[in-house]
Amino acid sequence: MTNPIATTIDDLPDAEALLSRSGLEFMQAVLRGELSGPPIGETLGFRLTGVEDGQVTFDGAPAFAAANPMRGLHGGWYGAILDSCMACAVMTRVPRGAYYTTLEYKVNITRAIPLGTLVRATGTVQHSGRSTGIAMGEIRGVDDDRLYATGSTTCLIMQAK
Repeated sequence: MTNPIATTIDDLPDAEALLSRSGLEFMQAVLRGELSGPPIGETLGFRLTGVEDGQVTFDGAPAFAAANPMRGLHGGWYGAILDSCMACAVMTRVPRGAYYTTLEYKVNITRAIPLGTLVRATGTVQHSGRSTGIAMGEIRGVDDDRLYATGSTTCLIMQAK
């Protein structure tokens, strides 16, 4: 499954593409490659790999470009992939004509991800209401199922006017 990645702002889905679908339909269209995905995943080495009602997965392997001065993986990489999977999981519960944004998220790193290690980040909705969504996430090794990090998020759900 190939997800086209936007290379310019005009490649990103417009408001009509977003608001004419439910969040689940939107995320499924990105997964199927009918809508371009954002460039952040390509920049950081992860991609959308699964979409279900209330759950989204991203797979990726951090590259040297995400290293910190201590030769380890920068904490921002954990945050970016967790924010993506958790917020997109909330997106699957957003109704047609609405959109969301991350209000806050928290990351707990349990062990260092070695550069080049393939991991899967899974976000799962815990609550979705009219104006807020809450999700949890975790990063696990694809080959060994080791837990590398967990996270939580609160997202605002807004109606387009």
